[in-house]
Amino acid sequence: MRQASARYLSFGAAAAVSLLAAAGAWGADWRQDWATVHNVRHGFLIAYPVEVFRQRANSTTDEGRVLYSPDGKAQLLVGAFANAEQMSLRAYREYLLEESYAGAEIDYAPMRHNWFVLSGTIGDREFYERVSFTCGGRLINSWAMIYPRAPRAENRFYDRVVEAIARTYTPGAGRSGNCD
Repeated sequence: MRQASARYLSFGAAAAVSLLAAAGAWGADWRQDWATVHNVRHGFLIAYPVEVFRQRANSTTDEGRVLYSPDGKAQLLVGAFANAEQMSLRAYREYLLEESYAGAEIDYAPMRHNWFVLSGTIGDREFYERVSFTCGGRLINSWAMIYPRAPRAENRFYDRVVEAIARTYTPGAGRSGNCD
């Protein structure tokens, strides 16, 4: 019985190491190939891993894009547009909370003088949205990632993706960077 237990533990340990190695290899792959979304008109820039998100169709506008995970369960939304209604940062934040995230459990929501983040869960989904006001509030730049709510271990993958994408984000200030 002791030998069988030892053999089972050895097999279990080997299987665990193999699974971790496979997960690590896949995890390394998503970090290698990136594409960039650059909104020339507004100057917005963000990059994303092509193994995790893909554009299903050509965008019909230069203001934004929606990208999907291969299984369609996660989305990355990116965009920049004129603040035609001249909303304040606080008013736009309240608008998003009411229209996009009503009933959400917000677990991270810093707000600074020209940007804010809303992150949390709503139903069976998690979300992270970063919004920046540029050019004195005339332009709104934002990106959001929405993905399935899963056991903590599974969410770590998408958490890492959010963190990696966040590091590439540069809000824009027009074609030349001078709010033109």
